[in-house]
Amino acid sequence: MKIITNTRLINRNKKIGQILTFTAIAVLVLGLIISLTGSVQNITYSYIALIIGFLISQFGIYYSNKFGRSPRPDEQVSASLKGLDDRYSLYHYATSASHLLVGPSGVWTILPYNQPGIITFEKGKYRQKGGNWYLKLFAQEGLGRPEKEAQYALEDIQKFFLRQMDADSVPTVHPLLLFTNPKVTVKASDAPYVTVDADKVKDFLRKKAKDNAFPLEKVNQINAVILPEDKSLEETKDESANN
Repeated sequence: MKIITNTRLINRNKKIGQILTFTAIAVLVLGLIISLTGSVQNITYSYIALIIGFLISQFGIYYSNKFGRSPRPDEQVSASLKGLDDRYSLYHYATSASHLLVGPSGVWTILPYNQPGIITFEKGKYRQKGGNWYLKLFAQEGLGRPEKEAQYALEDIQKFFLRQMDADSVPTVHPLLLFTNPKVTVKASDAPYVTVDADKVKDFLRKKAKDNAFPLEKVNQINAVILPEDKSLEETKDESANN
């Protein structure tokens, strides 16, 4: 499997996360100092600083979770798909989809989630049972709305291909919700999108390719659209499929 990664974007967003985090700390400390002055008039400014600091910290946490900590989401996706053969190309931040897999099983926009617990799909929504409530509240590790995120990701990548290709040549893209936490149990067979854990994703993709293989000609065409000759991104190769 070829892995193409936009490391420049990752490094830039990692720095943004660091800057936002330090800025948030500075603003929160400033708010605390103002509150210690004892002036009733300054209490309002203290609250404003604390609110602004908290909001900035949330952006900092988002960028840090996605680009700062290791393993990053792109690294988790790569590890989950390790062992797929050379006909597959995995793109990280190279298109409007954060993670895009192109190969014999088709074209997949992959949405990684690192939440633990039991994941189900009930009454039109994904639900998470278990997990740490503190991390959900303060570390942005709640599940959110994966069904909405998958819908938006699908629309974005379809628009990307429509800008690059004739409408008749645009491939069908499938969302794939990938849960990478080793402490997760996925029970979402009724979900509108493919929802699997890291242990099952390769078997699913291989079966998909075996049952209804995506033409190699189309695979090569899509790869050429995503990564033309004049576009340079870091490429690595997973050799495990050949060992």
